[in-house]
Amino acid sequence: MDLATLLGITLGAGLLLGSIILGGEVNLFWNPSGLMIVLGGTIAALFVNFPLKNVLGVLPLVRVAFTQGSRSPKAVIDTLVDFAESSRREGLLALEDKAQELDEEFLQKGIQLVVDGTEPELVRSILEIELAFLEQRHKTGQKVFEQMGAIAPAFGMIGTLIGLIQMLQELDDPDQVGSGMAVALLTTLYGAVAANLVFLPIAGKLAVKSDEEIVIREIMIEGILSIQAGENPRIVEEKLKAFLAPDQRNRLETEAEGERVLSNA
Repeated sequence: MDLATLLGITLGAGLLLGSIILGGEVNLFWNPSGLMIVLGGTIAALFVNFPLKNVLGVLPLVRVAFTQGSRSPKAVIDTLVDFAESSRREGLLALEDKAQELDEEFLQKGIQLVVDGTEPELVRSILEIELAFLEQRHKTGQKVFEQMGAIAPAFGMIGTLIGLIQMLQELDDPDQVGSGMAVALLTTLYGAVAANLVFLPIAGKLAVKSDEEIVIREIMIEGILSIQAGENPRIVEEKLKAFLAPDQRNRLETEAEGERVLSNA
C-alpha cells in the first residue's frame, strides 16, 4: 500500500469535511443531482474521448496509484551483480536456469537474449523498444486521469448553469429557488474537489511511478549489457548505482558496508 496516496486523499477529505461540520449543516452539501451531473458527465465524456479498453482500465490504474512498487533499485542491482558474478565464474550459459527463476519478465527476456547469443546492439534495441511502448502505455493511463481532472470542473460549471436556469424559472416559488441554487453551487464544488483532490493527484502519482519503473528498466538494460560484455561485478555495481540519486546511492553504500561488517563478524 502506498501510504502517501492514501494519507493525502484521506487528509484532504477529512479537512474538507471538518470545515463543513464546523461551518454548519452537513446535509446542505449533499446533492444527488449535482453528483450525477459531475460524475456521470465525466464518465460519459471519457467514453467519447478514449477507446473502451482505456476507460475500463481506470480501476486497475487506481490500484497502481495506491500500491507500493514491488521492486526497489537495490534489489534489481543486487540481482544483476549476482548474475554478473555467476557469469564470470560459470559462463553465460549458467544464467539460463537462474533467469527462469525470475519473476520479472523484462529482466528474464533480456538475460535469455544474452544466453542465446544475441548481438549486444540487437539486445539493446529489443529492450529499448519494449521500454518505449511501456512508457507510452503509462502515458495513456496518465492522460485518462488528466482528462478527468479537466472534465470534472467543466461539468461542475454545466451543473451550475442547469441550477441557475431552474432557479430563474421558479423565482415565484422560494423552495424551488433554494433547490436550484443548491445544484448550481454544489456541482461546481463537486467538480473542483474531484479534479484537485482525486483525478489530477492520481495522474501525478502515476507519472511518478512510471518514472521510477522506467529507471529500474534502464538499470536492467545496462546491467544485462554489462553482463554480456563480461565486465567485473564490482564495475557493474558502480555503473548501475550511477542511475540513482546521490542520497539513494549513499544509502545503498551504507547498507552494503553494514552487510560486509556483519559477514566478517
